[in-house]
Amino acid sequence: MTAASAATPLSDADYHAKTHAILAGVEAQTDAWLEADVIDIDTHRTGGLLELSFPNGSKIVLNTQPPLQELWLAARSGGYHFRHVAGQWLEREGREFHAVLSQAASEQGGRALQFTPA
Repeated sequence: MTAASAATPLSDADYHAKTHAILAGVEAQTDAWLEADVIDIDTHRTGGLLELSFPNGSKIVLNTQPPLQELWLAARSGGYHFRHVAGQWLEREGREFHAVLSQAASEQGGRALQFTPA
């Protein structure tokens, strides 16, 4: 079964709360890395869009898609669409959002970076 077919329907309020918490968690993690001098990732957020800019000039863009109840991630490695399934954000092949984000950020940042659910 694919993540898309097993998506858990959310109310609009729940969708917005969950995606807001994810974006806030990503921002908090990047701020913590900056303070600890791990890596300098600049963040820019506009509503449901969060852009991560890496020291090498590459970017990762996270974007909420309320009409589809999806969370999108665009990185050098590709574009990914995540749906809420049984308490997790999963893409069609079953990979979890934070795992995909961690892998993409590690590749683009040139060092191991681990994002975890809040």
